[in-house]
Amino acid sequence: MDVAVVRGEAELLARAAHLFESAGSLACAADDLHTWAVTRHAKHAPVGAGSIRKLYRPGVLLDPVQTQHVRERAQLGVQVRITPAEINETIIFDDRAAILAGDRASGERSYSVVTRPEVVRSVTSLFDAAWRTATELAVFEMQFAEVRALAPRILDMLASGCKDESAARTLGLGLRTYRRRVAELMNALGAESRFQAGVRARELGLV
Repeated sequence: MDVAVVRGEAELLARAAHLFESAGSLACAADDLHTWAVTRHAKHAPVGAGSIRKLYRPGVLLDPVQTQHVRERAQLGVQVRITPAEINETIIFDDRAAILAGDRASGERSYSVVTRPEVVRSVTSLFDAAWRTATELAVFEMQFAEVRALAPRILDMLASGCKDESAARTLGLGLRTYRRRVAELMNALGAESRFQAGVRARELGLV
């Protein structure tokens, strides 16, 4: 079968364990470390660190535990980049198979395991395009430092319903700077509204 849809991490591991065991190279795109938690239970082939590319959204850098994990992988030679753009959460194995993360139903996420060559090529092309425009981890961390430092206080301001002018004064920022930081934080959280940002922050344990 060229495409198989499975639900839940246990079924995914049962269906795709052989892909992890035989992979010579891996490319992974994810919003954060939770999407592919299944990989922690998979038996990995001895893939060279330089043959692993990992692409994350900025939200991964708001959680100290996830940040440390990502830094450790980079120190081991894994190529890590960050992109603020929307990405398809994907794992690609040797350009011959891919797993696409889907929606959640009854608390379990669905995954599509794809081996159809033309589909895998298309998925790989999308990943490569996102990879080319993404920023190296170390560079992005320097650019993101102020947003990360201010995130807890900004989230407090949003939760309190404080007006932007008052919040900016409290944080010692200009109004335009405050609003820019709020927008950057919302983007990092993958939120389309301030309310959604608060919900997402609670889901991640940031507030």
